[in-house]
Amino acid sequence: MIDIFFASVLLGAVSGISAGLFGIGGGLIIVPILVMLFTQHGFAAELVMIMSVATSLATIIATSISSVWAHHRLGAVVWDKVFRLMPGIVVGSVLGALLANQMPKEVLRLVFLVYLVYAAINMALAHKPKPGQVAASKRVDNVAAVFAGSLSAILGIGGGTLIVPFLVHFQLPMRHAVAVASACGLPIAITSTISYVLLGRTVSALPEGSFGYVYCPAFLGIVLASIFTAPIGAKWANKIPSKQLKRYFSILLFVMAVKMLWSYQGMVSSHFTRLLHL
Repeated sequence: MIDIFFASVLLGAVSGISAGLFGIGGGLIIVPILVMLFTQHGFAAELVMIMSVATSLATIIATSISSVWAHHRLGAVVWDKVFRLMPGIVVGSVLGALLANQMPKEVLRLVFLVYLVYAAINMALAHKPKPGQVAASKRVDNVAAVFAGSLSAILGIGGGTLIVPFLVHFQLPMRHAVAVASACGLPIAITSTISYVLLGRTVSALPEGSFGYVYCPAFLGIVLASIFTAPIGAKWANKIPSKQLKRYFSILLFVMAVKMLWSYQGMVSSHFTRLLHL
């Protein structure tokens, strides 16, 4: 427990800097590293992925609050849009947590792996969403909100990489799109975390220090460090060439994806071998 706490402090420092530097949520880094940590410390294999996702979402609550406040002070948050998206986001987050709880661990890991590769490619190519020609209808907003909430809850992310392109495509300026996505990340994190805590209450194989599927020592370590390092990353963002750094960061995401793919292949192979011996 203590080893994971100190490792999580380091993880929180890295994820906080990356969030400030690259403008992405910490889930992309937090989830795969927690998967490695939890596996090394002997957590039950069927719980490693879902606990990593749940713990990542719990940490996003703390980081989202400071981020939303900063965007609000700058007058960038379009609150009417946030409140329009929020019901769908809350419903989607609950659905995503319920779905993740029913997924086989191999499938949940594969879903995250695909998204990790997608995010790495987008960052390597410095892809920017292009504005569309029309504003979104209420129905389109509701469908997009449910989808973003569901996928974010499954992946353990704040949803910015899903929500920002959607908002920009439907004529919201990038500055406001980022702020709205940041504000939407808070209900995603809160609703998903509550769902994962409730879903994990009756699971008997959870390690000591767990609150539902959220592993508290890792949560505390990440939050304590990321609160202090996120502003550092934001300052560096104005001094360091971002395009080059994003390409380097995309390489890191690819490395983590390969690591997860390697272990995923091992899980599938062992599962297949057991089936052959039945």
